[in-house]
Amino acid sequence: MKKKLPNSRLIYVLAMLSCLLFCFGGFAMVFALTSYYLAHKSQGIYLQNPEDYNNIKNIKKGKVIAIIGIILNLIIVGVTIWTLATIGWEDWSEEFVRRWNEGLEKNGQ
Repeated sequence: MKKKLPNSRLIYVLAMLSCLLFCFGGFAMVFALTSYYLAHKSQGIYLQNPEDYNNIKNIKKGKVIAIIGIILNLIIVGVTIWTLATIGWEDWSEEFVRRWNEGLEKNGQ
């Protein structure tokens, strides 16, 4: 009887979360890296006894999605750094506060 590799569902869920939540400043990089690490570890277990396990395809899908999540999060971190380097923290925060207050005024009426 074949067994399932450990953490296959967790790998897939964390990888999907990293792709869905990448727009929050790159904080979902934690999910992507965790998913990638777990997938790599599970693939190592599979390679030791390939005939004992049957869900390596799920692990491989999760690993690919985790790589996509890593790339998306790196892009967001790069854009954030570039934005803050070109316009500066003070100008960015002033613009953010101004737009925040405009939104409060429009929604408060």
